[in-house]
Amino acid sequence: MSEADREDGTGREDLGAMFARVTRRLVDAEAPLLAENGLTMWEYVVLSRLALGAAPNQLTLAREIRHDKTRLIKLLDDLQRRGLVVRRPGAADRRSYTVSLTDAGRALHARVRAAIRAMEDGFLAGLDPAERRSLLALLPRLAPRETPEIAEG
Repeated sequence: MSEADREDGTGREDLGAMFARVTRRLVDAEAPLLAENGLTMWEYVVLSRLALGAAPNQLTLAREIRHDKTRLIKLLDDLQRRGLVVRRPGAADRRSYTVSLTDAGRALHARVRAAIRAMEDGFLAGLDPAERRSLLALLPRLAPRETPEIAEG
């Protein structure tokens, strides 16, 4: 127990510290699954967002996934070259590109997501079924989707 825990009498760590530790464990467990499928974490984030529906433009996509827009272009170039996403000129502004998954991108995303879900089942194995259901029901309430486009997708 840390000094701060003793001082406030809660006997527990701050939520941020606990969530950070859980996040690190999950990221470490996902990394080999992504690598086996030729993806980086950011590429998987893009595929996951686009699995919810096309992004109206690259800037919106960058904002929604909280990724630097200039770095996103190279990432999208790579995904497009591999046939996983397609960019089409927007109807209203031909300088703006709608971004969507191809069938190959959707299939790859589904395969990786299934592998991640299987890993998560192992990760959650220490919880009984009721605890799992509770955790999975409560987390979205603590961290709701931040954009209407994603929430509605």
